[in-house]
Amino acid sequence: MCATCGCADGAQIRHQHDDGTWHEHGAHQHDGAGTGHGDRHDHGQTVTLEQKVLARNDTLARQNRDWLRGRDILTLNLMSSPGAGKTTLLERTARDLAGELAIGVIEGDQETALDADRMRAAGCRVVQVNTGTGCHLDALMVREALTALDPPDGSVVVIENVGNLVCPALFDLGEEARVVLASVPEGTDKPLKYPHMFRQADLVLLNKTDLLPYVDFDVRQYAADVRRVSPSALMLRLSATTGDGIREWYDWLRRRMPVPREA
Repeated sequence: MCATCGCADGAQIRHQHDDGTWHEHGAHQHDGAGTGHGDRHDHGQTVTLEQKVLARNDTLARQNRDWLRGRDILTLNLMSSPGAGKTTLLERTARDLAGELAIGVIEGDQETALDADRMRAAGCRVVQVNTGTGCHLDALMVREALTALDPPDGSVVVIENVGNLVCPALFDLGEEARVVLASVPEGTDKPLKYPHMFRQADLVLLNKTDLLPYVDFDVRQYAADVRRVSPSALMLRLSATTGDGIREWYDWLRRRMPVPREA
């Protein structure tokens, strides 16, 4: 068990071959898994294990980041609650920017390869990470997924994290930027209710703005709360379904792309 958030181990890394078949292999176990160390009720023991888990994760995340930067790969950690529209946004992005940006995706879900199939159909190289009962990806899962993904130099890798507004915020994966996606039907209060997630964001995307006439959502209050929680984060409004506001998202991606070293 992961003492930091209580999620289970036993994640599975899956990648799809050109013939459409999936290859699956086991990932890692968290520190303390199967030893009983994470099950003790002693507070001091639990805090110590949490610190060790996060410290080990941060070390691996730095190694991931160095590896990705050395290849001029822009890596984004895309986080949201379930159903906010991460996959729909990535599908549209991959299709609209085909020929301009090579986009690879690491898909994090507890089960199935449904989203990975959608992204592969959109033209992306994809690796699926199934976490079982786990509620987030971590740096070691991402390292193993990157090995299977084998992204080309100068490309974009989007880590579509497990749908969850709590635990993914705790784990650095080696990304260059964190993107938090929220949707209008979720309500105005999300930045205040989940401040740690929004506080970590470089970019906040407010999705499904085409539904604003039909739901009770205060855009001004939402924007004010984002600024209150994360003053440095940029906020953009868009609809991944209709395409409204999508160009600003594409422009942000282009600005974040690293300058090739030979240049």
